Amino acid sequence: MKFLLLSFAAGVASAVGFAPLSLWPVTLAALALLMWLVAGAPRLKTALARGYWFGVGNFVLGLNWIATAFTYQSEMPVWLGWVAVLLLSLYLAVYPAMAAGLGWRYGRRDRLTLVLLFAAAWIVTEWLRATMFTGFAWNPLGVSLLPTPLSRLATMVGTYGLSAVAILLAGALLLLFDRRWVAALALPATLTVATVLSVLTASETLSSPPLALHIVQPNIGQQDKWKEGFEERNFSILRRLSRSQDPRPRLLLWPEAAITEPLENGLIYARFAAAAAQLRKDVGSLLAPGDILLTGGVTWQSRDGTAVTSATNSVFAMDPAGRILARYDKAHLVPYGEYLPARPILSAIGLSRLAPGDIDFDPGPGAETLQLPLAGKVGFQLCYEMIFSGEVVERGDRPRFLFNPSNDAWFGAWGPPQHLAQAQLRALEEGLPVLRSTPTGISAVVDAEGRLLHSLPWRTAGIIIADLPSPKPPSLFARLGNVLPFLFALLLAGIAIAVAWKAR
Repeated sequence: MKFLLLSFAAGVASAVGFAPLSLWPVTLAALALLMWLVAGAPRLKTALARGYWFGVGNFVLGLNWIATAFTYQSEMPVWLGWVAVLLLSLYLAVYPAMAAGLGWRYGRRDRLTLVLLFAAAWIVTEWLRATMFTGFAWNPLGVSLLPTPLSRLATMVGTYGLSAVAILLAGALLLLFDRRWVAALALPATLTVATVLSVLTASETLSSPPLALHIVQPNIGQQDKWKEGFEERNFSILRRLSRSQDPRPRLLLWPEAAITEPLENGLIYARFAAAAAQLRKDVGSLLAPGDILLTGGVTWQSRDGTAVTSATNSVFAMDPAGRILARYDKAHLVPYGEYLPARPILSAIGLSRLAPGDIDFDPGPGAETLQLPLAGKVGFQLCYEMIFSGEVVERGDRPRFLFNPSNDAWFGAWGPPQHLAQAQLRALEEGLPVLRSTPTGISAVVDAEGRLLHSLPWRTAGIIIADLPSPKPPSLFARLGNVLPFLFALLLAGIAIAVAWKAR
């Protein structure tokens, strides 16, 4: 029991390496402790249990922001939020448990072999976590290395490969404890050389035409966003913050669901069509000649034209005439946030979506690049779609930048900086600037190296006026995607087999 408690404590400690604390050395130390515990397990069942309780500790602390979402849902008790965090953590912990089990099963006789196999297994299991049952890729281990130069390796092996890099660094600490000096120094030395090579071989930034940005953060909290009678108040805040301060045509960026009434609907009734047309006209009136607006909004969908049967969570591109030039529909929807799984059963027992409304959203087709006036080719990832490594860009039609409007207003204090860190990692992987507009923060301009150029503090109303950073040529990861971390896993497994054979 004491070793399971120690595993849980190590998992809790490992979570402080993620934003907002970003204490990544603690994460490495906690991972080294986990591998020491796994290596000392007498049976496979024990190794699995130690990996499992490490995962529970990591996710309970790292995902604490999910509990905050329940404070905005009057039909559910607040305490249920922490039950949701615990239940989700109990499920997600299966994946680090599998990595621990694989590492022990095939590497228990030699700790260097265990470290290498543990890193290889972590790549596979973390990818499975991002894929199985719609996937939940939040806080991959590699994002903890974002503050370090080693994050550059994401351009070569992606986020899941970067997670293996964290495991290897932690393994070096374990090998130091075992006084295996050569192996302990070889791991960080090899990773350092690879990082230097990635920097030396990096392509120069591409030249691109200037584009004036105007990013709005209205500081409209979730408690006020959907409240009846607040539509005009919220729109007046957007209007005030959207006033042009640049003589050049600009790209104006609003957050996810900045407009809560439908900009398009599938109903046949004239009054609904007229209301949507007037709303589009009102929005367009805020733009100066030549401006383009990208805003989050919704549509109403109807099977027969007489009743709303579903909706879409969308980004609309609009011109000063209020015309919709293009629309992107969110593809990776959030269970319980944008649709209720098994609705007939769960609604019958009183459960509902966390977001307001009693209809589900329809998914879009996936990552898209849309050609727009002024901006050129634009890629879109709506809210938490941005956390899925290798899935954020339409392959074969590379955009100039990615727009990631989000509503982080119900993500508590830890969710927004964690979301931003993952957006920075996508920018680094793909070699593309990322623009974020959120209601309460953190809105930001991220360059193609993943660096934070401009940002607005959490829970602060304001604007970012800047020029669009230039993209870089496609990185190795941008060209090949998640095949690279799997090749890295095979390489690590091959080295582990060679080490084990030599040891025998």
